[in-house]
Amino acid sequence: MAAIEILGLEKTYMVGFWRKRPKRALSPLHLSVEEGEIFGFLGPNGAGKTTTLKMLMGLVFPTAGSARILGREWTDPAVKAQIGFLPEQPYFYDYLTAHELLNYYGQLSGVPAKERKYRVEEVLARVGLSDVKGVQLRKFSKGMLQRVGIAQAILHDPRLVFFDEPMSGLDPLGRRDVRDLMEQLKQAGKTVFFSTHILSDAEALCDRVAIIHKGELRGVGAVEELTASVQGKVEIIWQGTAIPAAMKALGAECHVTGDTVRAVIVESQQDAAIDALRRERLRLIALTPLRTSLETYFVEKLQVSESVAATNAAGTAAGMMAGTRS
Repeated sequence: MAAIEILGLEKTYMVGFWRKRPKRALSPLHLSVEEGEIFGFLGPNGAGKTTTLKMLMGLVFPTAGSARILGREWTDPAVKAQIGFLPEQPYFYDYLTAHELLNYYGQLSGVPAKERKYRVEEVLARVGLSDVKGVQLRKFSKGMLQRVGIAQAILHDPRLVFFDEPMSGLDPLGRRDVRDLMEQLKQAGKTVFFSTHILSDAEALCDRVAIIHKGELRGVGAVEELTASVQGKVEIIWQGTAIPAAMKALGAECHVTGDTVRAVIVESQQDAAIDALRRERLRLIALTPLRTSLETYFVEKLQVSESVAATNAAGTAAGMMAGTRS
């Protein structure tokens, strides 16, 4: 069963002070997310990621379209008890402690009083805040507040979790902890839908991703499939800092890193490159085909969309000029 079915959701805002004009924030979006998967919603700033999440949460009303969450209409109040949400910029009461805040959210979420204390302690431990649970939130850093936001999103053990930029403000250790938490949620059978523009996190975590740009869906697919194609080049790593002249003659792009050299070369030249290393008695460490990264796929989709937009704009301008001449 699909955990999320987005059926043509779109959003248009009226902008301007005096003469208001419509601005489309999200074109009709059709997207499906399966139960039990980690799904990444990728796009640059202003692409429409947060707008989509807010509509799914019922915080913003769509101009058109609908959606289904966990088999029900997304406006059904019964659905709200089954989802957790971390907004991009969460706001909490400054003078409450982390423990007090989570206890309050536990009551709002309907967590039974007998379970609430245990659940609060458990999620504080999971996000690494047990030692500061009695500190007022006004003394927390941005990263610590982000951890509190994640804790409140999973406190009531939801089946589906929405995270809007969950890595924002976190240090490398905190990002790793959040990735581990998402993996744990998946192993527990939960569905995780998160937006981000940090592609390395998406590539490491997601089963599938969708790319959105300027309110339009540009691509959807499994990460393994999107990064499976080989670029026709290989990376060769050998011990030492010497770069044979024959390697340069083959057109290799060489970079010395510490006591090793990394070279990128066309796949058809790999045998000649290995022979060159053998003649120089250099120890080969690794030979790896270069595969397309998620970043490469992401950039290609954005460049294609910009090219299409430029072509359409040029065609419209040409049509207007022709009409003027006639």
